[in-house]
Amino acid sequence: MASKPPKGDPVQDAPQVEQAQHAAAGLPAIGHTLRVAQRQMGVRRTALTLLRVNQKDGFDCPGCAWPEPEHRHKAEFCENGAKAVAEEATLRRVTPAFFAAHPVADLATRSGYWLGQQGRLTHPMYLAEGAERYEPVSWERAFDIVAEELAALDGPDEAVFYTSGRTSNEAAFLYQLFARELGTNNLPDCSNMCHESSGSALTETIGIGKGSVLLEDLYKSDLIIVAGQNPGTNHPRMLSALEKAKHNGARIITVNPLPEAGMERFKNPQTPQGMLKGTALTDLFLQIRLGGDQALFRLLNKLILETEGAVDEEFVREHTHGYEDFVAAAREADWDETLKATGLDRARIEEALAMVLASRRTVVCWAMGLTQHKHSVPTIREVVNFLLLRGNIGRPGAGVCPVRGHSNVQGDRTMGIFERPAPAFLDALEKEFGFAPPRHHGLDVVRAIRALRDGEAKVFFAMGGNFVSASPDTEVTEAAMRKARLTVHVSTKLNRSHTVTGARALILPTLGRTERDLQAGAEQFVTVEDSMGMVHASRGRLEPASDQLLSEPAIVCRLARRVLGPASRTPWEEFEEDYATVRDRIARVIPGFEDFNARVAHPGGFALPHAPRDERRFPTATGKANFTAAPVEYPALPEGRLLLQTLRSHDQYNTTIYGLDDRYRGIKNGRRVVLVNPEDAGELGLADGAYADLVSEWRDGVERRAPGFRIVHYPTARGCAAAYYPETNVLVPLDATADTSNTPASKSVVVRLEQSSLD
Repeated sequence: MASKPPKGDPVQDAPQVEQAQHAAAGLPAIGHTLRVAQRQMGVRRTALTLLRVNQKDGFDCPGCAWPEPEHRHKAEFCENGAKAVAEEATLRRVTPAFFAAHPVADLATRSGYWLGQQGRLTHPMYLAEGAERYEPVSWERAFDIVAEELAALDGPDEAVFYTSGRTSNEAAFLYQLFARELGTNNLPDCSNMCHESSGSALTETIGIGKGSVLLEDLYKSDLIIVAGQNPGTNHPRMLSALEKAKHNGARIITVNPLPEAGMERFKNPQTPQGMLKGTALTDLFLQIRLGGDQALFRLLNKLILETEGAVDEEFVREHTHGYEDFVAAAREADWDETLKATGLDRARIEEALAMVLASRRTVVCWAMGLTQHKHSVPTIREVVNFLLLRGNIGRPGAGVCPVRGHSNVQGDRTMGIFERPAPAFLDALEKEFGFAPPRHHGLDVVRAIRALRDGEAKVFFAMGGNFVSASPDTEVTEAAMRKARLTVHVSTKLNRSHTVTGARALILPTLGRTERDLQAGAEQFVTVEDSMGMVHASRGRLEPASDQLLSEPAIVCRLARRVLGPASRTPWEEFEEDYATVRDRIARVIPGFEDFNARVAHPGGFALPHAPRDERRFPTATGKANFTAAPVEYPALPEGRLLLQTLRSHDQYNTTIYGLDDRYRGIKNGRRVVLVNPEDAGELGLADGAYADLVSEWRDGVERRAPGFRIVHYPTARGCAAAYYPETNVLVPLDATADTSNTPASKSVVVRLEQSSLD
């Protein structure tokens, strides 16, 4: 039977610490999954809902973007995916009575965990200027309010239209169409904060900002390098793919500052053998210092060049550009400098080299550990150099594999959610819809926050997500949001961003992935694109949490009709009533989606074309894959300081907090912990169990402080520390971003630890 939400916030000032675990999944994961699901949904609803997750005739998990195999288990979900589904399909409800009982000032004091546990939003809610509480509002009046504020702007570029990675292809296409018909490219998205560095590096080097592998390539690989990624928590179904690759003979190198249970051993809950013993995944663990990855791959590249017969000379000659400049730079790589940058010893790098040279087919996977540093883009370019040297792009079982973190973040970008759209995309949009879209670049996330802060943007509209909690420099971000004239959030559940508002605010409740979508009496489905470019349908089956909910496409279409009026030639009403008509237009605008409706009707969907993978054709400026030769960088660490990375706990998905434990790392009943290497702690006088304030240091001289963190002695890389976000986003300066991509540098924050008042 489902339980009621917590009335009060749990006390988090005394986290308990146990031994970290060395295996992921297994019986504990099954037990935890069922407890969470039953608490939110009850027994019967749990069974009906979870058995539809990621099935060909079911709905796509609203969690991560890992692809589904062709042959699927009846339970094709992971622990964290089940938590995401349970929180969406919960029986708990946030009604107008809840808002009447809780002023915004009260909600602002609550934790993200408490807010999320209250349940599904049921009605559109409006916070009038000067009001203390949200009050119910009709959909018509809500759209009028948005239209009033947009009409009052000096120009459309004073509005910001943010997108979360949960948004479907159909909704995303309509959303960008509305924004551009309004007249702005201000379309920041969550990718700006995560894999923008990947897209920037890959577009320059191979001509497409996406990974070049399919799931089958992992199964065929000889060597998989997993760098800066924790699949056991962030993409748990990836462990099944790694297990299958291991059984097929692959070897795995893990490159990470922290040992992670999932990469040590995977206890597959789908098989008796997996449950009892599991599979050891990592063959070689390189415990690298934060930000040392570029130096590591540069040295490996030098060593490959020095090994006779190791370079695929035919591939380099026929398919690449810039080789000579790259070789000159690589030959300058220095052992001593690399050991300093990486914290590794020579023997382990030489062992990695031997595994690389023995591999005919190599895949490199990565996530935020590579993308959120100042030098992230040259780091990923160096990974591409590494693969190009031995012809490992456009070969079965080989390639680049940036693992996306949210279920349709890649699809949203494909649909045109981008502040710097390609001219060809705008040309196609203009030809199809008969209006001239803006050609100047818009605002990404960091620039949008600056614009709000400086009064240059006045309306903020979010299609999903929890912008305030996801963004860096929390105090700056919150102050910027409060300067807006209007903030609008299309949401399924309550979150922190609803409590940090402009002068006026709206919460617009929407259907979830799990819910049936009826328009004009006909059942609709939406589509998503996974991390490997597979596009497939998603069909909800549950009755909506409230009869007041609108789908995301319906919200966009009704808003567009109200704002743009009869002057718009776009058939918004037709699009709202039949999503197939939206897909017909997508097919005519976006390459790879030809005959969209017919192809997506095939169970499992279809793969988008990928020229480097499919043809060894590289649509870059040179017409070839580009070697690059950037100087090697790594973070400098002043004496007495630590290099902090922000990360997730196992009871967390992005900014959504499911619980207060991090089971694999041995943390219970609290999130304000900082993981510190015991030797570093000894040198700095930081006792295990003591409390410290984390204070970041940045060139602007501003003090950014996160108080009251329990010190946990933990086997991190020397000089490195780790703590959970969003609690530590306050430490990440808004202007500390990656070159080129402008992604917040959340994985290399210089901090000092000061004694806390809690001690």
